[in-house]
Amino acid sequence: MSRLDSFIRRLNAQRNCIDLALQLVDHMTGPFLELGLGNGRTYDHLRECAPDRDIYVFDRTIAAHPDCRPPQRFMMVGEFSETLESFACQYSGRAVLAHCDIGSGQPKSDRILVQEIGTKISNLMADDGIVLSDQCFDVVNWLECDLPADTQPGRYYIYRKMSGTSRR
Repeated sequence: MSRLDSFIRRLNAQRNCIDLALQLVDHMTGPFLELGLGNGRTYDHLRECAPDRDIYVFDRTIAAHPDCRPPQRFMMVGEFSETLESFACQYSGRAVLAHCDIGSGQPKSDRILVQEIGTKISNLMADDGIVLSDQCFDVVNWLECDLPADTQPGRYYIYRKMSGTSRR
């Protein structure tokens, strides 16, 4: 498969998973989290599909087009581990959707990051909240959910935060 075809599949999987997640949390109140602003495409999609939601964005640096950046008060700049931890002081257990586009293309570094931030993301999530990711997480109270029918397994991941410590 060409890199272009792979990229298109990734973007289709991302959009399909985000659209499914939006349906799953539509009845819930609470903010969204976007980890990895990148160029701002998924943030822009979330903002367009859920205009009444607060969307807090986390990234190491800002590189997105100015039209695809959140207002300053919704932007958390720095290392994920540090910004998630400080954000939790005020927003613990309140987020209903987290979209994590955090892969670097370096599997070892990505695994380390996932291990480092999984519990921190979980602490921010409301019970029954949805976590989407381009990386596979192994968090004690997350249940892996089915992907949309046209999404290839391993391309994207959807988790639901369960109450307590139930194991997937």
